Amino acid sequence: MSDEMITAGGAIFGKLKALGVEHVFVNSGTDFPPIVEGLVEAGRRALDLPEPIICPHESVAVGMAHGYYQISGKQAAVMLHTNVGLANGAMGAINAWCDQIPMILMSGRTPVTESRRFGARTVPIGWGQEMFDQAALVRECTKWEYELRFPEQVSEVFERAWAISESTPKGPVYLSLPREVLCEQTAEYGLDQPSRMAPAIAAPEASSLARAAALLAGAKSPLIIAQRGAGSAEAFAAFAPFVDSWALPVSQYWANTPTLALSHPMHIGQDPTDALAEADVVLVIDSLAPWWPDQVQLHPDVTVIQLGADPLFSRTPIRNFPAHVTLVGETGPSLLALIDTMSALPRDEVTLDVRRKAIAAESAATRAALVATAERGKGGPMTKAWVAHCLGQAIKEQAGKGRKSTVFHELGCPLAHLDVEDHKSYFQEPHSGGLGWGFPAALGGQLADPDRLVFATMGDGSYMFANPTACHQIAEAHALPVIVMILNNGEWGAVRQSVLGLYPTGEAKQANSVPLTSLRPSPDFTRTAEASRAWTATVDQGEDLPAVLNEAIRVATTERRQVLLNIAIRPDN
Repeated sequence: MSDEMITAGGAIFGKLKALGVEHVFVNSGTDFPPIVEGLVEAGRRALDLPEPIICPHESVAVGMAHGYYQISGKQAAVMLHTNVGLANGAMGAINAWCDQIPMILMSGRTPVTESRRFGARTVPIGWGQEMFDQAALVRECTKWEYELRFPEQVSEVFERAWAISESTPKGPVYLSLPREVLCEQTAEYGLDQPSRMAPAIAAPEASSLARAAALLAGAKSPLIIAQRGAGSAEAFAAFAPFVDSWALPVSQYWANTPTLALSHPMHIGQDPTDALAEADVVLVIDSLAPWWPDQVQLHPDVTVIQLGADPLFSRTPIRNFPAHVTLVGETGPSLLALIDTMSALPRDEVTLDVRRKAIAAESAATRAALVATAERGKGGPMTKAWVAHCLGQAIKEQAGKGRKSTVFHELGCPLAHLDVEDHKSYFQEPHSGGLGWGFPAALGGQLADPDRLVFATMGDGSYMFANPTACHQIAEAHALPVIVMILNNGEWGAVRQSVLGLYPTGEAKQANSVPLTSLRPSPDFTRTAEASRAWTATVDQGEDLPAVLNEAIRVATTERRQVLLNIAIRPDN
């Protein structure tokens, strides 16, 4: 430790490094002079600092921090420009909040003073950007927020921010940083030390675990619904033999990330509707919305067990799914505790074997139907199912060579047809629906694991939302060879499907074109990527896709270049 003084703007980066933050995703502005000056000062003194990643758009910065955590499990920080930068980053904060992604989100605050203090306002935007309550922009989607008042607070305030964001349930926190405070000097004492505050990690009660285990073990028609993963690699590995040994069918309804390999014989598919009608005990694993209430008729005597960091999703105003038993805790350790508790219970192997064979037969039939559906869609334009099937086959081939892959999906390749098998092999857009997440998240994931094969599969609308020029610039600047696959149907496909879902026999069903959905004429997206020296291809015929995918993978892995594939799919897909 040192009694030397340092500019508060420079102290922030040093403290973040001490907290384990390795990257800060930055979009700078006129509030940044003390931070820039402090970074130069810290660099001259050889202080250990996280790497700043310059992001030409704020939504990209927050999305990269999101994807970086999903692959690395390490929290990142984001630093934005006053209220306008925070406003651009607010969509990313909503996504991070929904996905329970910890991050320290910061933005400068326009100078409070007009004169007579170092750091006071110097340009007209100092008046134009001031707000009565800047934190209100993200208050509903952060766990905690604060404005730094004095330079000597840096160490303790950032320790508190980090500990709260890492506590159960995890999530983003926000700090506003007034320019005058950042311009002041503070002692280095404590800035190089880890947090004195440990995150508060919840664990399920022993009595609740025992009750849940007894219910599942004694169920005649059990069902597991999983949506947001197993929580850890260890839990993912333990879950597959667990559901097999107890003959527990698993439905991954609108899954954000896999809890079980889709090829596992206990996986019955994405739709739990029929199984729910018969189920007497249902285990819901970290699922924001485990079924469609209007379409599901629950068994009258069903018992529902909800497991997760916040099984009641207490910050969601309305969510009234049954929760007869709650197992509160981080998903991975809680799931492992339940598996361990059930291991001590007796089993009727004859009954389980009969049930196991029936579930496996259903699972095999579902997988066969998925392959047949994909094969029917390989013409021109092709279907999303065919694109996903081809990508899944390419990923399996790469796995045979020892290479790990991850798909960041945003209205792109459907999970069911990808048939992925590994922990962290797939992440879907957050259920908050903030578009433009997929490409930035893939960049963050690639930064976290440079040797991983990373795909961003997106609709054409999602790609436009992602601020693609900024994304491609970052990919080139940091040599991030992400393969972007645009499934281009020239429309807002999700809007069309939502209309037809609500009005299945309505006027829109009969219309040649659905109002408010068209994105035609479609831009030539390859030109946007080529501006940043990406390798690109346009694919119109389904039979050409496997060969193009193989070449794209070769370019990404051997030349370390980013790739963009513009893939024509059917308008109603």
